[in-house]
Amino acid sequence: MAAQVGVTTFGLQVKPVLPLEFFDPLTVTEREHVQGSIELTGGVAFGMLIRHGITRSISLETGIAQIQRRYDIGIINDTNGYAGSGSMRWVGYEVPVTALVFIRLGERTWMNTALGLSVDMYPGDAVKELERGRAYMFRNNWAQLGVLGNLGVEYRTEKSGIFYLGATFRRPFGNMSTVDLTYYGENFFPYTMRTELQGSYLTVDIRYFFHEEADKDRVRRERRRQ
Repeated sequence: MAAQVGVTTFGLQVKPVLPLEFFDPLTVTEREHVQGSIELTGGVAFGMLIRHGITRSISLETGIAQIQRRYDIGIINDTNGYAGSGSMRWVGYEVPVTALVFIRLGERTWMNTALGLSVDMYPGDAVKELERGRAYMFRNNWAQLGVLGNLGVEYRTEKSGIFYLGATFRRPFGNMSTVDLTYYGENFFPYTMRTELQGSYLTVDIRYFFHEEADKDRVRRERRRQ
């Protein structure tokens, strides 16, 4: 597995979402006497990958993954002391295409950096009912483009495949969804606050690629060119 020229490899991945403060996971919106908030608290993405080696140091990668983001929501009315809270999920699917550049660190250890684009798809809206309020997240588009960057390290065995640990930052082009936070006042008169969610996030990437044999003729041709 040391030379990846001509190798097409199938892999699986799990990516926990990290709600780091640096990436502004909390969004707050308000109107007179009423405040609403929605905060990314985590999530997980999982799916499959296909990687194809172009040269010894460059590969292309694609695949498909489902991502579930978790959000905490809150609505506060400062005139009567009402404070409602809850949690909700936002489900999407991602089809990334990235170019990877590898740097050899040891006999079987490689570091990679990657940059690419992703088509992000959202199957529907999400809603959460509170005692005296409601949160409604609706998609701005059923699909949108995003950019992603990745950094990681992998260990390549001879027969047992590739073990990978890294991190990915993903940022959609434009806002991912619009959120209406509604408080029901006296006689159920609604006070609605609207805000936008950009949808950026950071993940820890845990991947495993199955062992595949290289195309020996293509490897020999590539070595002669080097």
